[in-house]
Amino acid sequence: MTVRSVSIFTAELPFHAPFRISLSVMTGTTNLFVRLEASDGSVGWGEASPSPSITGDTAASMAAVAPRLARTLLGREVADLGGAHRAMLLEVPGNPTMRSAFDMALHDLAARKAGLPLFAFLGGARRVFQTDNTVSLDDPDTMAATARRFLKAGFRAIKAKVGTGASDDIARIRALREAIGPDIPLRVDANQGWDVPSAVRVLTETTECALEYCEQPVLRRDHAGLKAVREAVGVPVMADESVFDAEDALALARADACDYLNIKLSKSGGLWVGRQIATIGQAAGMACMVGCMSETRLGLSAAAHLMSALPIIRFADLDSHVDHVVDPVVGGIEIRDGRVYLPEGPGLGARPSEDFLASCPRQDIEA
Repeated sequence: MTVRSVSIFTAELPFHAPFRISLSVMTGTTNLFVRLEASDGSVGWGEASPSPSITGDTAASMAAVAPRLARTLLGREVADLGGAHRAMLLEVPGNPTMRSAFDMALHDLAARKAGLPLFAFLGGARRVFQTDNTVSLDDPDTMAATARRFLKAGFRAIKAKVGTGASDDIARIRALREAIGPDIPLRVDANQGWDVPSAVRVLTETTECALEYCEQPVLRRDHAGLKAVREAVGVPVMADESVFDAEDALALARADACDYLNIKLSKSGGLWVGRQIATIGQAAGMACMVGCMSETRLGLSAAAHLMSALPIIRFADLDSHVDHVVDPVVGGIEIRDGRVYLPEGPGLGARPSEDFLASCPRQDIEA
């Protein structure tokens, strides 16, 4: 079974409210859906969600490289997942987000061919797990109110964006802990917003808040800084922007720079590399998380299938779809009371609705 046609759909997805991190503010996202049709008529879907401040990818850059990536797959055996990864990486060494969408669609097709849900195709059996919900960066009172709202919606773990200044961040963390009580896991993500002294100050002065971990406190290439923070405080350190691929994960492991790794498909180039990162984490004793950019439930479903398959993935941050005004996906994961439920059926178990796609610009790519 080979890939015989490729189509790209451009989807405009506004948010209910602006979402702020230390690096940027987003009011919506322009995602690209990839449709691969195989020689037997079956269809696989993928999704690319750009994050310019993290990956450098934009909707325009993704659209520009999509035809080149598509042509590396046309005529290729669907089961050749490793070969497809290598071919795409050679054709477009950057742009991991667009490569991720094609990789996702190929995995969808391969699992469909096997007649298995993607998690089972990958060797997994975990069908339900907990996710956090992420509080946008704001003043302490607003963030506390948002966290309380998430608890009322059933979430039982809170992640909060910080990273704009030590004093302000200390106030935010304390307000959040007071709002959610002592028993709810609280995680913070600075998105590279601190230097080492600021990170140490914030994490030391909020010891009583019992943070579960701190994500990416310093600049992505500052492995020594990550290690310095880790050694100075009692809060586990998670690498996010510091780990794009397996080479990054190996470098972090060799440097003993962090406790945890955040795997994001749009950052790593897809499931193939996500599995490599998790394998290195397993060997190095670094537990992993699956995170997200601004994907719909289609992209989040792929990440959820990966978590199901790999026990080393301990944490989930699969919440981006709740920001979207429109849910364009049929099937896919469901979140109830803060728990992720994987879809039934073969492959991803998710696709964009035909009605939604009818409103999206479409590009058909030929060999």
